Amino acid sequence: MVIKFLHVILLASVKYFLTLPYAMIIGLEYKQAVIAVLIGGIGGFLFFYYLSKPVLRGIDFIWPYVCKFAPPVYRVKYKAMCEKKLLQDSSKIFTGKSRFIAKIRSTYGFWGIVFATPFILTIPLGAFLASKYYSKRKHIVLYMIMSIVGWTGVLSGLVHLFPNIFF
Repeated sequence: MVIKFLHVILLASVKYFLTLPYAMIIGLEYKQAVIAVLIGGIGGFLFFYYLSKPVLRGIDFIWPYVCKFAPPVYRVKYKAMCEKKLLQDSSKIFTGKSRFIAKIRSTYGFWGIVFATPFILTIPLGAFLASKYYSKRKHIVLYMIMSIVGWTGVLSGLVHLFPNIFF
């Protein structure tokens, strides 16, 4: 039973939304499943949120060396990124990925990331986006934890209302 509990915690820290029905299917009791999902979701968010800042700093530090010693094939493929990092050019280089992220930020913003992290996005991706773009907000961690707890309430309500769908 302990292994199942730990398995649900680890799964909830990565892909939150599907974990509560999964925990019920593998045989955890309802209270155990809810507690495991909450611990996994909140713990996963905190882990990835506080891990993403050092990782981003490390990437910024090491990227010029990667570009410098990369084979020519890769330097040509990632020319814009290498030139931007090596020259520290102040002009922005827009790629398809940066346009997509800019569109998401401008369309949905802070509350979109908080709301969508447990449901649509994964916990690691939501924690990374929150850390990268909104880390200066005062209560970002509290809002994300409230979102995770709220989605647990919604999921547990759905499991109680429609047990035949999940089992």
